[in-house]
Amino acid sequence: MSRMKTAKFAIGEVVRHRLFPFRGIIFDVDPEFANTDEWYEAIPADVRPRKDQPFYHLLAENAETEYIAYVSEQNLLADRSGEPVRHPQIKEMFDKKPDGRYEPKGQSRH
Repeated sequence: MSRMKTAKFAIGEVVRHRLFPFRGIIFDVDPEFANTDEWYEAIPADVRPRKDQPFYHLLAENAETEYIAYVSEQNLLADRSGEPVRHPQIKEMFDKKPDGRYEPKGQSRH
C-alpha cells in the first residue's frame, strides 16, 4: 500500500510550472492523480509525472491566454514574482489581500 503525500502547495498559492512558461493560482488539490487515462497517456513518456503525488488544479495563464491546468506537484515551483494573476475566474473564487495573497472566498477574517 502506498503512503499518501501531504500537498506541498495550498489553495490560493501562486505557482509556476517547472518546465513550461505558465503560472497560476491553485484552486483545488487531488491527493494523487485523478484525471483520465487518455489525458495521462497524452503526456510524452519522457516527461510524464508519477501518479502517486498530489496534482493541482490551476487558474493558469501564459503570455497568450488564460485556462485551467492540471499539474503534478513535481512540476510546480512557488511563484515569488509578486505579479498579479490575470485569469478571469479569480474574482469568482478568491479575494485578493493587500499583501498580494489570494484567499478563497468566504474565508476572509475581518
